[in-house]
Amino acid sequence: MATNYLERGAVAGVAGGLVYGLFIATVGNAFTAGLETFEHGHSHGGGPVVSGLTTAVASIGGGVLWGLLFGVAAFGMAYFFLEPAIPGSGATKRLALAGAGFLTVSGAPWLVLPPQPPGVEQALGTETRLAWYAGLMALGALVAVLAGLAYQRTARHHTAIRLGAMALPLALLAVPVALAPANPVHGDVPAALVAAYRWTVVFGQLVLWATIAGVHAWLGDSDTPAADDLDYPATAD
Repeated sequence: MATNYLERGAVAGVAGGLVYGLFIATVGNAFTAGLETFEHGHSHGGGPVVSGLTTAVASIGGGVLWGLLFGVAAFGMAYFFLEPAIPGSGATKRLALAGAGFLTVSGAPWLVLPPQPPGVEQALGTETRLAWYAGLMALGALVAVLAGLAYQRTARHHTAIRLGAMALPLALLAVPVALAPANPVHGDVPAALVAAYRWTVVFGQLVLWATIAGVHAWLGDSDTPAADDLDYPATAD
């Protein structure tokens, strides 16, 4: 039974990673190449075709690996253990899990440590940033779990009340935002382009999680009950 969950998670992850990799290879790489001109102070011009092709292949391959990781971890293992507790049903259940995954891996950490484009230097050291990122991932997972519990506890209430109860744990995310050390950045990239770069990264992550959720919902659930995987001895009538 668990194997079926892992297989569906892997297939959905590869599909989502492929879409994400194509997005990075086209939109993301072009954006990054443009931003690098601010770092070096001049335009590089057109590079060799092989170099561009290699970068695109690496981006697609990296996207598939990330998708496979998220697909197996979230929609394989986590979905296997948490399926009954995840709010909603069908595609809604998958989207809820995708939202929790995005909040854990990206959403919560980026509130304090947003993605930075090439050419931007951060004041905080690498070890400090990694420690904060790990802590914020843990907090994001906790908030996602609390939101799911709040939704389940308000099962008999109006939908608006249930959604409001789900939103309450999000207030916990304001704590690290208020307590995090200052992390001033320096660079030649204009603030408007930095903001555009960040929203591009956010959009790419949302596409990744949404595609994994959509493909996983399309694949459907296993019709084989857990009991069917056990080999019981035949009994005589």
